[in-house]
Amino acid sequence: MLIPHRTSDGEESLLPPDYQRILASVRQAAGPVMARQVGELLGVDVSVRAKLEPLRGKLVRLVDRGWLRKLPDGRFTTRL
Repeated sequence: MLIPHRTSDGEESLLPPDYQRILASVRQAAGPVMARQVGELLGVDVSVRAKLEPLRGKLVRLVDRGWLRKLPDGRFTTRL
């Protein structure tokens, strides 16, 4: 499995480098962020939907594996 489920020790080093950068950018944001804001922090051309959707998919994958939380309004935040 490319993206492991988060365990109690939460070793981020188990994640691939691009997922580590995504996680770090969500952490450094002042609060919950939209995928577009994460893309801007990572230098992705957010004006092109085809470049933003793969990033959104990675964010959702991190949510599914327990690394991030997705709020009902679609914003992403770190787990507590």
